[in-house]
Amino acid sequence: MSVFSVRDVSLRFGGVQAVSQVSFDVEQGEVFAIIGPNGAGKTSMLNVITRVFDPSAGSVVFEGQDITRLPRHRIVHSGIARTFQNIELFEGGTVLDNLLLGRHRFDHGHFLAQWLWTPGVREAEARSRALVEDVIELLDLMPYRNSPVAGLPYGIRKVVELARALATQPRLLLLDEPASGLNPEETRELSFWIDDIQKDLGVTVIMVEHDMSLVSAAADRVLCMNMGQVLALGTPEAVQSDPAVIAAYLGA
Repeated sequence: MSVFSVRDVSLRFGGVQAVSQVSFDVEQGEVFAIIGPNGAGKTSMLNVITRVFDPSAGSVVFEGQDITRLPRHRIVHSGIARTFQNIELFEGGTVLDNLLLGRHRFDHGHFLAQWLWTPGVREAEARSRALVEDVIELLDLMPYRNSPVAGLPYGIRKVVELARALATQPRLLLLDEPASGLNPEETRELSFWIDDIQKDLGVTVIMVEHDMSLVSAAADRVLCMNMGQVLALGTPEAVQSDPAVIAAYLGA
């Protein structure tokens, strides 16, 4: 069953056509990868989905709701979370602090109730902390739980950003080059975590990725883009062996 649909989406920056009439569907619980050479329009596509950019044309539908013009701050409330190519964390805070920020999409009571620290607020806070601790355990972050983010290795910070996205309890998770900067061992661990996120948490995943070992290991289907357009769509094996895809990466 299709849970997410993009229909004829285009994005133009002045005279530059970043995305041109792109359409695809993502099934419930699927890991869907978007690949392509640099400048293909992959991250621009994610930015349209998360309302960083307004599309020039087309529509984006999630769980039957048209989110094409949804206010940006409402995207996370609709059940969509994302990570970024460049890590976006609060480096002065601890790992726990950063994950708790992901819980701010949920109602913890109005200002006066929070100021008075009412039983309802205490219960909501306890639920948030319990879920965050579960995410920390899932992604093996316990050794870093109380460590300031600024002092952590790059690979661990990438995992912290993934963890913060999961703390929002998304139904759709967007990953923008999650393996960028990771070594082969860290990339293998990431593929296992994506599998856990898909199968144990039931989260649908769309990821933009250059690392084909991760795409082959984690993705159910792959969309290849080139120059803002759809070049190929299918299984990882079929797309990687497509002559048009090979030409786009290596040159005709």
